[in-house]
Amino acid sequence: MRIIDLSSPVDAGGYEADPVVHEVLTPREGALHMSAEMREHFGIEFDPDELPDGEFLSLDRITLTTHTGTHVDAPSHYGSVAGYGTGVPRHIHEMPVEWFYGRGVVLDLTDAEVGAVGVAHLEKEFARIDYTPAPNDIVLLHTGADQRAGTPAYFTDFTGLDGPAVHLLLDLGVRVIGTDAFSLDAPFGNIIERYRETGDRSVLWPAHVTGRDREYCQIERLANLGALPEPYGFLVSCFPVKITGAGAGWARAVAIMED
Repeated sequence: MRIIDLSSPVDAGGYEADPVVHEVLTPREGALHMSAEMREHFGIEFDPDELPDGEFLSLDRITLTTHTGTHVDAPSHYGSVAGYGTGVPRHIHEMPVEWFYGRGVVLDLTDAEVGAVGVAHLEKEFARIDYTPAPNDIVLLHTGADQRAGTPAYFTDFTGLDGPAVHLLLDLGVRVIGTDAFSLDAPFGNIIERYRETGDRSVLWPAHVTGRDREYCQIERLANLGALPEPYGFLVSCFPVKITGAGAGWARAVAIMED
């Protein structure tokens, strides 16, 4: 069995539209912190210098959004009301775990321009790889955008899907769609430009808005999709962190294949 990491890191040193703050308590600082906490909360006096090397444990404090790094968007991220089921979209902690482990299919969109591709582009790719996604397949879009991760261009230069393309995948029974780009939709600037030119509201984040009427999840900010040797014939594991009431959860996405 071979495992290929498909996740991008949470890196406070890289450029982020919503900056990441990463504070590290060293093992020595952890010893002092533990001693002070024991005194305050339990009335116990303990000299941190009695610890081996005068050290206890390190501790990381991170301030970030749930949409930083590789993450899974829940239906509640797309809007407050759902046009299906009870009318209440589910949060990430409510999603069935079986959605996030299954057959993977990678579609090559590296030749697409900045903006959004449609049904014709996806169908051409189905024909090229001689495979059409089946129910419960996890579809991964290889756009090449991960090569710009950590730079401002990562947030402005990538390819997404238009509304009909998302509907096509959902009609095929796909419930999880992933991308190595910042968003499954086109870049913000591209969307606003097309909207101002046309006045057509259907160009306003259609991949996300589609999720208001059809329940599905997105995996955004994947990486390393170009390392997959074949477009299908592998498994994907992308279990999201179970954050109560959240519209997304971080995931360590990997591809699993027979060696």
